[in-house]
Amino acid sequence: MDALEALRTRRSIGRVQDKEVPKELIEKIIEAATWAPNHMKTEPWRFFVLTGDGRKRLGETLARIAEREMNEPATEEQRRKVEKARNNPFRAPVIIVAAVEPSDNPKVILKEEYAAVNAGVQNMLIAAHALGLGAVWRTGKPCYDREVSNLFGLSEKGEVLGFIYVGYPDMTPPPRKVKPIEEVTIWIDKE
Repeated sequence: MDALEALRTRRSIGRVQDKEVPKELIEKIIEAATWAPNHMKTEPWRFFVLTGDGRKRLGETLARIAEREMNEPATEEQRRKVEKARNNPFRAPVIIVAAVEPSDNPKVILKEEYAAVNAGVQNMLIAAHALGLGAVWRTGKPCYDREVSNLFGLSEKGEVLGFIYVGYPDMTPPPRKVKPIEEVTIWIDKE
């Protein structure tokens, strides 16, 4: 599969098989992230690979965050949301947590550190697809909660930017439509 085909055919795969993914494939996916552009070569990305029972700590953390959002007294629906949050990490056999640890160099622009990690995540999604795996990049309010960053031992400046769920696809994604480039591009060739 060439690069342009991989870009065109990659889809978010939210349903995967409960089948072990070889460590070598996960390492290839993470290596792809480390080739992303990063200004001043700071390499601000940090990755945490959760498999097996390693996903449980994340589930417990997500459940605590969901509980904080509950009204008192908790309703049955709210209790279901807490359990759902606790079980979310078990939707895939592998979760790669992507985080940023910004450089202390005062010349480094913070937004560029985040951009580098986000570019790395895109590389990971493309690599997973090229390797025959399905992946989806999940975020949301709990992802950015300080308790999640603390779980992974990030500094005060560090932050989790997403959970990449990885596994063998258990779904056929629908075709994707994107806007024609004419709708999103302005050519500037005159003063």
